[in-house]
Amino acid sequence: MATIAQRTYMAKPGEIKPRWWLVDASGKVVGRLASDIAMYLMGKHRPEYTPHVDTGDYVIVINADKVVFTGKKWSKKQYTWFTGYTGLRVETAEERLKKHPELILREAVRRMLPKNKLGRKMLAKLKIYTGNEHPHQAQQPELVELGTK
Repeated sequence: MATIAQRTYMAKPGEIKPRWWLVDASGKVVGRLASDIAMYLMGKHRPEYTPHVDTGDYVIVINADKVVFTGKKWSKKQYTWFTGYTGLRVETAEERLKKHPELILREAVRRMLPKNKLGRKMLAKLKIYTGNEHPHQAQQPELVELGTK
């Protein structure tokens, strides 16, 4: 009697149809929410997950200006970037919340994704809005509760 070897399923590009998810970020801790969003963008919540193929879904985040940090991170956490001139630009999380509140969550998620072309493609599937409204009603996103662990 011959035994048949079990084969591992590997998804092919375009084979998995992406879904749309809606996340309300009000009152959620940034790191916990970002790690859950990164899992959905990579597709690790699906049984068909394949590391070298974009099997992730689209994630729409509303109320991004109402996220919270634990401890004293609003005043202690610093974001730095290089402008091309000598020295770095620095701003605290509190300052960034006033100017560009959606960048707080986008940067946290970006750093949890792969650092390659596939990661940039995954990040393009993340839509972040500061208010309660979003222009993606036609995609019929499903509400999901993330960042609650």
